[in-house]
Amino acid sequence: MGTWGTAIAANDTYSDIYQSFFDFYNDGLEVPEISNSLILKNKDTINDPDDCCNFWFALAKAQWDCKELDKGLFEKVRKIIDEGEDIAAWKRLDANEKDIVKRKEVLDKFLASLSTVRAKAKPRKKKPVIQPLFEKGDCLTFLFDNGKYGGAVVLEAIKNNELGLNLIATTRIYQSNKPSTKDFENASVLVKSFAAWDNQPDIVWCYAKSFYKNKIELEFIGNMPVDLCYDPQDYAKGIPFGGSSNSLKEIPMLQFEFEKANKKPSKNLTVKEFTRR
Repeated sequence: MGTWGTAIAANDTYSDIYQSFFDFYNDGLEVPEISNSLILKNKDTINDPDDCCNFWFALAKAQWDCKELDKGLFEKVRKIIDEGEDIAAWKRLDANEKDIVKRKEVLDKFLASLSTVRAKAKPRKKKPVIQPLFEKGDCLTFLFDNGKYGGAVVLEAIKNNELGLNLIATTRIYQSNKPSTKDFENASVLVKSFAAWDNQPDIVWCYAKSFYKNKIELEFIGNMPVDLCYDPQDYAKGIPFGGSSNSLKEIPMLQFEFEKANKKPSKNLTVKEFTRR
């Protein structure tokens, strides 16, 4: 349990559950459906005596904010507070006496608040729709600091959601002349072996909002066919999130410098392996 204060919301579990609740709520799901789903997905937390109270507090507050606080859940929270279950957890986690006194005050105020009826239900927020910056199959080139050209291929574009995701693969293109679409089709994907990287392909999901935070100039060369489909929710593939435009040239240069004194990665992954069936 990551805790940073005595307030009801001042811990990771409460924050995560409350945020997850309203993510579903803003997607249009109903309160009972959301609640049942969170209970099913958080059995480990619910069964943890040192953290379960935070789960129930977050769920109760979220339901109360929607003017749909379940009577059974309210009674559960009241029992947790009245019987000192949360305070016992704080004592097991070696909280000092001053914080325990503050926590008791916070719990009493929280229960009193849940005992009232909220004047108006919290409205659902309409999520903004952000389009990805690039189309699937786009071939993008850029200049390294030494004047040579590098390149990246867009493997996926997730449209009409609030993230504007592109899946971008950095290539091993490193040449004096501007690359053609054919160069991209015949290129290899950059495999990282410098630092702690263990032959990992430099393929990353990029958010439209943050991709140009540290901007480099990218030039569109052309578009190549991409037959394969990629799902950002397929976490089993282990594709990271949060790539930036600057990393497109920083990571290849770190890898190429590493290779001057070390062997190239044992893997050779072609762009075609990630684009064609």
